[in-house]
Amino acid sequence: MPVLLDIASWVLLVSGGLFVFIGGIGALRMPNFYTRIHAASLTDSMGSILILVGIMLQAGLSLATIKLLAILGFLLLTGPTATYALANAALLSGMKPDAKGIEDPE
Repeated sequence: MPVLLDIASWVLLVSGGLFVFIGGIGALRMPNFYTRIHAASLTDSMGSILILVGIMLQAGLSLATIKLLAILGFLLLTGPTATYALANAALLSGMKPDAKGIEDPE
């Protein structure tokens, strides 16, 4: 059983690392600001979930797991909120998203 937990935790850790890496590449390769923060936000959230769950499997049932759950909850609340605030501030400052094929109602 401990071998299966180790394998599962390493699969989660590696896949979380890949999500974070792909998000970094997406932030560099996407064409405009809004698509960059969208790619970074999605992969950051998923990467942090996978990495922290992998660490929780390594830690077992302990106080560290409860602390990691609290950290995960904090990250899942603050990450999307920060991305929304950043996108809203950019929109209010006048940066328009590229919307090819979508008519502006004004």
